[in-house]
Amino acid sequence: MLNKKSITDIDVAGKKVLVRCDFNVPVKDGVITDDNRIVGALPTIRYLVDHNARVILCSHLGRPKGTFNLKYTLAPVAEKLGEYLGKKVELASDVIGEDAHAKAASLKDGDVMLLENVRFHAEEEANDPEFSKALASLAEIYVNDAFGTAHRAHASTAGVADYLPAVCGFLIQKEIDVMGKALDDPDRPFVAILGGAKVADKLSVIENLLSKVDILIIGGGMAYTFLAAQGKKTGTSLLDESKIEYCADMLKKAEEKGVKLLLPVDTVVSPVFPEPIDGPVEVETVCSCCIPDDKMGLDIGEKTRELFANAVKGAKTVVWNGPMGVFENPTLAKGTIAVAQALADSDAVTIVGGGDSAAAVQQLGFASKITHISTGGGASLEFLEGKQLPGITCLNDK
Repeated sequence: MLNKKSITDIDVAGKKVLVRCDFNVPVKDGVITDDNRIVGALPTIRYLVDHNARVILCSHLGRPKGTFNLKYTLAPVAEKLGEYLGKKVELASDVIGEDAHAKAASLKDGDVMLLENVRFHAEEEANDPEFSKALASLAEIYVNDAFGTAHRAHASTAGVADYLPAVCGFLIQKEIDVMGKALDDPDRPFVAILGGAKVADKLSVIENLLSKVDILIIGGGMAYTFLAAQGKKTGTSLLDESKIEYCADMLKKAEEKGVKLLLPVDTVVSPVFPEPIDGPVEVETVCSCCIPDDKMGLDIGEKTRELFANAVKGAKTVVWNGPMGVFENPTLAKGTIAVAQALADSDAVTIVGGGDSAAAVQQLGFASKITHISTGGGASLEFLEGKQLPGITCLNDK
């Protein structure tokens, strides 16, 4: 278990605290269209304000590629934060320049400011030590609360920790506590559900989970490579020929370890991929052992939905990452909905790992019934792989 100091372990009163948040929110015509990530950061910010810290927030937004591009300004974020906090959040016009220093110097206890987009500097993603040092010079304490970028060794996520005492905020604390416990010391039976398109994206995750889980469920596009490894016909379904042997090895490994590996037993197929993605599509359900040569699998069938839901019913810990089909299409969303419903109905500790699965759970209105929805797609995948995340390893141990 990662035993890192958090903001509750240090005295922040009267101190300038640099907080790395994940404010990479969708903005259209200057208006934020989804403010979930801002809302997620509020508990940490409010705690610091209530404990008389002088709060300097920083984040990236979009991909300005190291140039000062006001298309990616954090101005809408400063405004939205001000509404939530009920106080003005000053936006510095730069990141480490005169305005940032002047505004940081004039902060009083409980004040909050936001630096402009850290990715306006190419040095941010290069984790440049001089840039990290300049950023650190604004503050006396560093807090990382951006789990979504914790797998990146950037200046604002890891580099500044070389120059300041470094602790985590509540978001990262929860990720470490809930996901860390699930992987290190889960209540059993432990069921992991993996979906999504490519086996290649989840190679290390599958390998790591096979040594931890009791049941591994595989759906989505990646299931067809596993079915092919069992000698089954997959039609024109998504198939990674170069990974068939790997999947065969994993099936063997699961058997050796006594892990139950569940694959789809029936599949929803169509002769074509829906274009547009949410357009009408003619489907039928066939046995997964013999998908017709001219059809492609696009979702799990009814029997599989039942099989997967029953596996979840008996579980004490469930981790889910990746949809079961092309869930953007209402006709092909039934598998993903069934898995989300099974997690929502479960009494187990349920963890949804970022990305599409998190979006599905939120769209379906099940978010309140899930123990933990990870805030980072790529970061939660790397966590499931058992990798060290630079944005977390750089923090001070308790």
